[in-house]
Amino acid sequence: MSPGVQTRSYGQRARNAKNPAAKTLLDTMERKKTNLAVSVDVTKSEDLLAIIDAVGPYVCLIKTHIDIVEDFDSTLIAKLQNLERKHDFIYFEDRKFADIGNTVALQYSSGVYKIASWSHITNAHVVPGPSIIKGLASIGLPLGRGLLLLAEMSTAGSLATGSYTEAAVELARQNQDFVIGFIAQRRMEGLGAGPEEASDEDFLILTPGIGLESQGDSMGQQYRTPRTAVLESGSDIIIVGRGIYGSDPKAIDAISGKARRYMEEGWKAYVERLV
Repeated sequence: MSPGVQTRSYGQRARNAKNPAAKTLLDTMERKKTNLAVSVDVTKSEDLLAIIDAVGPYVCLIKTHIDIVEDFDSTLIAKLQNLERKHDFIYFEDRKFADIGNTVALQYSSGVYKIASWSHITNAHVVPGPSIIKGLASIGLPLGRGLLLLAEMSTAGSLATGSYTEAAVELARQNQDFVIGFIAQRRMEGLGAGPEEASDEDFLILTPGIGLESQGDSMGQQYRTPRTAVLESGSDIIIVGRGIYGSDPKAIDAISGKARRYMEEGWKAYVERLV
């Protein structure tokens, strides 16, 4: 295992969580025995709801890109929330905010999607600096929401490396009431910090680009197995999308079966990590 890999259980970490969304997520993972997040990137609301219903029993988190849904209307949010209650998971709207504080506060709270009203977690690039966290926190903190920072990405040639990643970690360290973790390929605790600082940190690591068979796609996505991500690199949550629903969002039985398989593989790696 890589240095800094968490060997405490999700339940133990939930008890010390500084943010309500992080606590809810960790408690859900412990209760359902899953560290699987499914990224449902489809353009029709019917497909979105059907896939979520199919994978719901096996996930702790559903990741959405709500702005790609072509037939979006306000009733969709109520339907998403019904599925959340039915299957016991939370939402992560993968918005990747990247603007100044005032603008992102409006994007987060207002407009058509009103993301902060229903999504427990969202994420942001750190290119704008501290103001982006301040702007999002002004909306999200009163609602008990949590923020992930994009420290690393799973695409070939990503520029989110080196000093950029270190800057993301330092900003998280300064805002631990709202920043709950990172989109990353490895653990971030202690990066650029002294031993005392590092010992007080517990950031969630969510890792995209997970696949059981495929090694990549034609657009630069690179895949790693659940075992590699969770056991060797210390990821807390594996994010899987097309590896579960593929090119046929209506193959519900197959989708459910694949979700269960990823859930089992991810959990097995986590249990091994605790030993």
